[in-house]
Parts: sequence; C-alpha cells; structure tokens
Amino acid sequence: MLVSRIAFAIVICLCAPFAHALTAEQVRAMATGDNDDRAAAIAQAGASGDPQAQPFFEALLDDAVKTAGDRVFIVRGDDAIDAATGEKAALPDDAEDVINNNRMRSEIEAALASLKLLSPHRAERASAVAQLRDAADESTLPLIEKAFAAETDASLKADLGLLRATVLVTAADQSRRLAAARLLAASDSPATRTLLLQRLAPGAETDDEVRAELKVALSALESRLAWGERLGVVFTGVSLGSILLLVALGLAITYGLMGVINMAHGELMMIGAYATYLVQNLFRSYLPGWFDWYVLAAIPAAFLASALVGAALERSVIRWLYGRPLETLLATWGISLILMQAVRSIFGAQNVPVENPSWLSGGVQALSNLTLPFNRIAIIVFAALVLAGLAFMVARTRLGLFVRGVTQNRPMAACMGVNTARVDTYAFALGSGIAGLAGCALSQVGNVGPDLGQGYIVDSFMVVVLGGVGQLAGTVYAALGLGVLNKLLEGWTGAVLAKIMVLVFIVVFIQKRPQGMFAMKGRSAEA
Repeated sequence: MLVSRIAFAIVICLCAPFAHALTAEQVRAMATGDNDDRAAAIAQAGASGDPQAQPFFEALLDDAVKTAGDRVFIVRGDDAIDAATGEKAALPDDAEDVINNNRMRSEIEAALASLKLLSPHRAERASAVAQLRDAADESTLPLIEKAFAAETDASLKADLGLLRATVLVTAADQSRRLAAARLLAASDSPATRTLLLQRLAPGAETDDEVRAELKVALSALESRLAWGERLGVVFTGVSLGSILLLVALGLAITYGLMGVINMAHGELMMIGAYATYLVQNLFRSYLPGWFDWYVLAAIPAAFLASALVGAALERSVIRWLYGRPLETLLATWGISLILMQAVRSIFGAQNVPVENPSWLSGGVQALSNLTLPFNRIAIIVFAALVLAGLAFMVARTRLGLFVRGVTQNRPMAACMGVNTARVDTYAFALGSGIAGLAGCALSQVGNVGPDLGQGYIVDSFMVVVLGGVGQLAGTVYAALGLGVLNKLLEGWTGAVLAKIMVLVFIVVFIQKRPQGMFAMKGRSAEA
C-alpha cells in the first residue's frame, strides 16, 4: 500500500500542470472511440512535443487508464486522478478499463518516443530515434526537424538526419524526395534497404530522377551491408570452429595420443552439460543472489564429473583393449548407449533447461546488421584458454612429459620407472574432462539432452584426423577451417549439402595426405 501511494504521489506531481497541456476533449479522444480516431488523437498529441503528455501515454501503456461517462481517470493502486485536470478524484463504480490492442500500443509507443526526442538525456533521445525508425511518418516530421535543429550530439544528429530523410522520401514534393534519396545513400540500416525497395517497387515512385537516385542509394547501402553479412559468416564460422575445437581437444588426447577410438566421447560431453545443469539448479535453490556466476562453478564441476567417469571407464574396460582398435570401438559404442540410457532414466528423455547468466545474454552491435552474441564470444575465449592450458600441460609439465613418453615408447618409459598404467588413466581422464568442458560450453548455446553428444562425435573425429593424429596445432587449424568452410558453404548450398561437401573434401584430402595436415615426425612416426 505504501509503495502504491508513493507511485500515486509521483503521478500527481507529474500531472500537476497536465490540465494546461491536454484538454478534456483531447484526453477523451485518446482513451475512447474507435482505433482510427484514437490513433489520430495520440499521434497529434505526440507531434505537439509537449512533455506534459508523457504521463498519460505511460499510464495508457501500463493499462492504468479507466473511463466513466465523459471522464478519464489514471488509476494507481486504490487511488485515482482525473486525467484532464490532474486532481485527485473518486473512481466511479461503473468505470471501465481502456483496452489497448497491439496496434494501439505501437501508436502510443511511437508518440511517447516522439516526445522523448527533446529529452535532456542522451540515452532517451537515442532510444527514441531507434524506436521511430519504423514508426515515423509525416505527422512526426515537424517534431523530428525541431529535434534535428536542437541536437548537439554529432552521432545523434546524423541519426536524426537519416530519420528525417526516411520520412521525406515519401513526401509529395519531388525536390524533398530527391534530397531524401541522396541522404539515404549514407545509411547503413537494413530497415533503410527495405524502405528503398518499397519505393522502387512498380507504381511506388513515378519520378524517373528520384528513382535513379533511389537506385544509387540502394546500391551504396547494399555494398555496406554486404560487409556485415560477410563478417557475420566469418564470425559464425569461427564460433562453430571454437565449439569443434573444444569437442576435438579431448579426442586429440584419447585418440590422437593414446590411439583409443572412444565412441563414448560425445556422452562424456553430455555428462559435462548435465553437471552444468545440476550446478545451475543448486545455485538457483541455495544461492539465488549468486546465480549469475554459476557458470564459474560449473566449469570445474563439469571437468571433474566427466574426468571421473572417464577414469572409471579406462580402469574397468579400456585398459584391457589397448592395441585392439576394433574391440575398443565396439566397447566404447556400447558404453555410449549405456550412458545415454542412464541419463534418460535419471533426468528423463526430454531436454533440460540451462539458462544463460545475465552477462552472457545479449550481444555487441558491431555493425547495423551484425550482432556478436556474448555467449558465442565467451566460448571463443574459453576455447582459446582451454587450448593454451592443454598445450602448456603437455609441453611443460611432468604429467605431460610422462604422457608423451608413454604414448611414444611405452616399454622404454616403463624401464625408466614410469607407472604407465597410472599415466594411461590420467591421460584418459584428462581427455574426458576436456570433453566435459565442451559440454559445459555447449549448454550455453544449445539444448541439453541425452542425445547432445551424437551431433558432434563424427565432426570431432574428422577434425582430429584432418589436423593430424596427435597434433594440437593441426587440431586448431582443422577445427577453425572446417567451421568457416561449413558456414561459407551453407550460405550457398544449404546445411545438408554443405555437410556432404565438407565430408567429400575430407575424404579426398585424406586420400592425398593420409597423415593429415601436420604429420608426426621422428621415431613415433616410424612406430
């Protein structure tokens, strides 16, 4: 009750001079009657530029306006004021709600945006310009020109100029349309492209000189938008490549270094994704104030969950199958089926919801037609960090030295006192843990379900084989190359044909260069 009374007091303060801004007839016209008459009255009030109309528009959007007879009321909580006089009033028992459909809401929002063009706050003016790009018409032109003349910010003044040209391109005066077409040539908005195409449609623009200028503007605009589309394809390709890299890094150890054809690698990713889901639920239940940071706790949890499952598999099944690739393939394929069914029994067959934290939602507006999502950027950075950590571990640590020694010459490593069985377990657990990290990352961009790993297992093997068995550098180049190539081909041929063409390319490449992009050298290659 206290909050509602405070809100009501604020409305009273805002509406104190309201009677001087809008008459009772104007308020009644905006609240009652058919939609066409209401829209015209709202547009007229918005074009007036009077900031005192703003509280009434906001009340309409909040569904806080009621009518009774010829009177219109703004109702907040249990209190009401007369919308025309701004004075506190008793709400009649027969008062009815003002219903605003989607069209009326759009009209109200456009009128409210028109008023905010003259706001002293830059953020409000910028928001108003963005909102009016699709809603401005000749009724708002005087207000746009007034805002254009008063604007001091250079970038906003340029945006207002384009907005003004968008309205003028449909004006009755040929010279104004011609000037507007020349101004629109400097735009980089996809909405402007749509407008130009509409004006160039048969029968829309009849003046040959204006049509010629519109065609020049469209050509210049499409040239700029093409760069955004090209960069978008490259970014999505790099994003896909970073996902493939995360998935394939674990295989680069289990298959590339250890020679184990692990068909359960996708299910180890799935375990990491479900571990992320469980951590999310724990934070939501017990640490709701820290929910935005659950991903930081989910990363080690996903790694440990998958690594422990991988270590158990290595000690119980895979250790008996080294050097027998066909038996390893069949055994791990059976394990993958067991893991999928176990997840279905525990969590159900349906996908489970994993929510992005607020700092991974949204994106960066790089260009007018190119938005870089934060979650995709985070996965690219995360993949680079995992790659750097793995490269450092393999090349600079004692465990990495043991792994390389055992995989290159097991008998000699054993003669030097290395516990090869333990090293095998550590290496397989490491590869499995990295698969869990891939599952954690994938949970932020896709669905989490029992079949999560099935969509990536073939692609991850292709990346490792194409890059070169046991070569981290080759894995990086292959993952990014296949990601970008796949997205480039998708734009020309579609997703299915692109996948087929990539597979054909890999088959041809392996026939010509069986060792992959980066061949192993030295005694390990001879072995």
